[in-house]
Amino acid sequence: MDVFADYLKGIDNPDHRARMEEIFAWIVGKFPNLKPKIAWNQPMFTDHDTFIIGFSASKQHMAVAPEKAGIVRFSEDIVQAGYDHTKELVRIRWDGPVDYSLLEKMIEYNIEDKADCSTFWRK
Repeated sequence: MDVFADYLKGIDNPDHRARMEEIFAWIVGKFPNLKPKIAWNQPMFTDHDTFIIGFSASKQHMAVAPEKAGIVRFSEDIVQAGYDHTKELVRIRWDGPVDYSLLEKMIEYNIEDKADCSTFWRK
């Protein structure tokens, strides 16, 4: 995952960096068809040049962005997992657990829902 190396080096807290590396490695292992890339200074994964899921790091949390449609579709699951969310992203606190089954559902949903999408973002 050399594509994320510079981004990860920019995360000062080694525990936060390790957690993001773990999640990225999990995605690559679970979804080898997805392409990792950096766009808008954020790590993300794409499928046939369309956005599937993106990430960013802040002091208090990691933000996961499955697009607005993913937030709407999984809003109850996001709350049930104990995460805070906005219209565009889910906040996973650094000191809390990562719900991999929820990440998997969001990624699978976007892959399926955007299978025929010819644009980077949903219209």
